[in-house]
Amino acid sequence: MSHKPTITDSLQFPADSKVPRALFGVGAVGLIASLVGYFLDADQFFFSYLVSFVFFTGIALAAIIMVMLHHITRSSWGVVFRRISESFSANFWIWAIFVIPVILGIHNLYHWSHGELFDPSSPYYDKIIKGKSAYLNTPFFIARQFIYFAIWGYLGYKLHKVSVQMDKTKDWGLSSLLRKVSAPGIPLFALSVAFASFDWLMSLDPHWFSTMFGVYFFAISFQAFWPVMILLVFFMQSKGILKNTIRQVHIYDLGAWFFAFTVFYAYIAFSQFLLIYYANLPEETLWYFHRLEGSWKYIAYSLLIFRFALPFLVLLNREAKKNRMVLGVVSAIVLIIHFAEIYWIAMPVLFDHGINFSWMDITTFLGLGGIFFGLFFNTFKKHDMVPKNDPKLEDCLSKSYHQ
Repeated sequence: MSHKPTITDSLQFPADSKVPRALFGVGAVGLIASLVGYFLDADQFFFSYLVSFVFFTGIALAAIIMVMLHHITRSSWGVVFRRISESFSANFWIWAIFVIPVILGIHNLYHWSHGELFDPSSPYYDKIIKGKSAYLNTPFFIARQFIYFAIWGYLGYKLHKVSVQMDKTKDWGLSSLLRKVSAPGIPLFALSVAFASFDWLMSLDPHWFSTMFGVYFFAISFQAFWPVMILLVFFMQSKGILKNTIRQVHIYDLGAWFFAFTVFYAYIAFSQFLLIYYANLPEETLWYFHRLEGSWKYIAYSLLIFRFALPFLVLLNREAKKNRMVLGVVSAIVLIIHFAEIYWIAMPVLFDHGINFSWMDITTFLGLGGIFFGLFFNTFKKHDMVPKNDPKLEDCLSKSYHQ
């Protein structure tokens, strides 16, 4: 006897929830404290800000590509999660405001932005940077930030808007429109994310380059996206939200994706290191040399242990992907080490002799994190938490019903 699966949960986020307001409050306090830090040490402020900005922006970028991959492949497994990803990506047009401090701090962050480096008559003239000046110049850098956020803002807004519209109209024809947006959106996304990673992180050391850095940035961001999803689902279910809609088999799927992108991350990170290691070119190897000396080496070794070995060995077991306690702990560890990796990429430019942790690293993280998740919950609560009229929803629920 067959049974048609149904949703028994309320699809409305609790109207009386104080979560968005609390997050915005944390964000405001964190940003105000960070602003005080700017007047005490501007260089530290901008580097701390950049690390946290890249951390949260990468999560939202992973959410966009996940939504587009759902549509282009017509997959059903993750329909119950899709509104979460859409709510992250829908706010890019607002999140674009937070790239402004990166632009304002361009001279503090990016060595190549100083004009005397391009002047052959200057004692600071740098032939290598001069050779890259067609790309590494302030006006073009600023223009690129507008282009990136215009692409991401449009994709995030459009995909969320049409998905919500399908909830209201029950017009399955809109799923075709979502695929038409996603198809060109994927290559645009890939190019823009690669160039954004060059701008924000790789150009901090303008003498260094890696043709794999764009994929490497995508890999670290996408691996970190799954722990965010896992912990967010666990948090909501602890509050009684979607407890019967997002079921055990869906949690297993999140764990499986987490495991898959742990392997992908390790492959890309090791490939980048190996190619640079055996080529043994000074302009490439120095970047790793500075990050494998002093106290920086402890983060480097921690990446190997906590970002790859631990989640790989733990999640290799099928049962571990179903165990909420195990998934929660491993997810928290990977998010901490994800922040450490971005810190390890950026901060040696400021502190080349070793780790010099600042209180501004914490305040900028809390400030941007509070706003980031405040925006998410503010969007998430306005609409149904699951795309209830998606044509693939029944397949998604049927999978969980029969397993």
